Amino acid sequence: MSGESLQQAALPLGITMGDAAGIGPELVVKLFANGLPAPAVVYGDTGSLVRAAGFLALSQVHIREFASMNNYLQESLTGHVATPATSDAVVIPVINCAPPIPASLPLGQVSKEAGQGAYAYLCQAIDDAMAGQIVAIVTAPLHKVSLKMAGVDHPGHTEILAQRSGAGQVGMMLLNDELRVLLVTIHIPLSAVPQQVTYENECTAIRLAHQACRQLGIEHPRVAVAGLNPHAGEEGRFGLEDVNIIAPAIEYMREQGVNVSGPYPGDTIFMRARKGEFDIVVAQYHDQGLIPVKYLGVDNGINVTVGLPFIRTSVDHGTAFDIAGQGVADESSLRVAFELAMKMRVVPE
Repeated sequence: MSGESLQQAALPLGITMGDAAGIGPELVVKLFANGLPAPAVVYGDTGSLVRAAGFLALSQVHIREFASMNNYLQESLTGHVATPATSDAVVIPVINCAPPIPASLPLGQVSKEAGQGAYAYLCQAIDDAMAGQIVAIVTAPLHKVSLKMAGVDHPGHTEILAQRSGAGQVGMMLLNDELRVLLVTIHIPLSAVPQQVTYENECTAIRLAHQACRQLGIEHPRVAVAGLNPHAGEEGRFGLEDVNIIAPAIEYMREQGVNVSGPYPGDTIFMRARKGEFDIVVAQYHDQGLIPVKYLGVDNGINVTVGLPFIRTSVDHGTAFDIAGQGVADESSLRVAFELAMKMRVVPE
C-alpha cells in the first residue's frame, strides 16, 4: 500500500496472542468481546481463538483470518474488515503468520508448537510495526521454556523485540497506577548482577527511564536510582558498587540535564516514589524492581519496552498454565496495556 493509503486507513494496534497453551487466547477473546476503544488485529492462531471462544461460551465472537496486514488494510479502506453478521456480533481479525497450532495441543503444558507460534506472532508484529502498518504492539504472555523447546535463543519478549527491531539499547519498565520502575539488568542470574552493574549500563538505564516518562507525557521527569547493596552500600561498608559506579553515573547524567538522584536504599525508595516524590525508580535487578510493582497487584500492571522505534506494552503476568482453559483468566492487565499503548508516544532520545 502507498503511504497515502496507509494514512487514509485507520491503522490498528497489533495484539500478539502469546503461548497458545496458556491464557493468552482467552484473554484476547475476552478483550474483544467486552469492546475495544480502537481498531486492533491479532497475531495468533485462529483455531486457538475459536477454541477459547467456545469454552468461554461467547457465541457472538467470530474469527476472521487475513493473509497479511496488507490484506487487512486494503479491506479497511472499504469498511468491510469487521462487518458483523448481527448487531451483537464481535469480529476478531487475525493475521495468519504461522502454521496452525494442532487442535490436540494440551492446554497448560509447555510445547515446541506453542513456542514456535508465539515467536512467529511476535516477529510478524515487529515487522509490521517497523513498516508502519500498526501503531503499537500489545503482547499477551509467552512461555520461556516453550520458546527454548522451539529453538529460540532469547529468554523473553524484551530481547526478541530489541534484536528484531535493530534497536540499540532497550529497557524494561513495569508500571501501574502507583509506581513506575525501570530495570538495569533483566533476565540474568542474581549472581551475575554485580558484573552487569557498570557505569555504562547505569547511564543507559537512567536515560531510558527519563525517556519512558516523556513517552508517558511527563515532560520533566524526576528519576530516582535504587542502590545495589543494603542501605545503598552504607558509604562502602556493604559493597563498593553504589559509591564507585552508580553514584558517578548519576552525577554524569545530572550534568546531561536529567533530573536524577540517588542511589537510595532499595527498601525505602519505592515507598517514596509511590507517595509522589519521584516519577520513576531505576532498579538494579529483576526482583528488586518487580516485587514492589507486583505486590500492588497484577490486574493493572503493565510491562513496557523502552527504546524501541515503536510502542510496545504487555501484561504484567505469565501464561498461567494452571488455569488455562478454565475461562477464569482476568483480561484486566491486557486491557490496561492496550489503553496505555494508545496514549503513549515515541519521543526522540
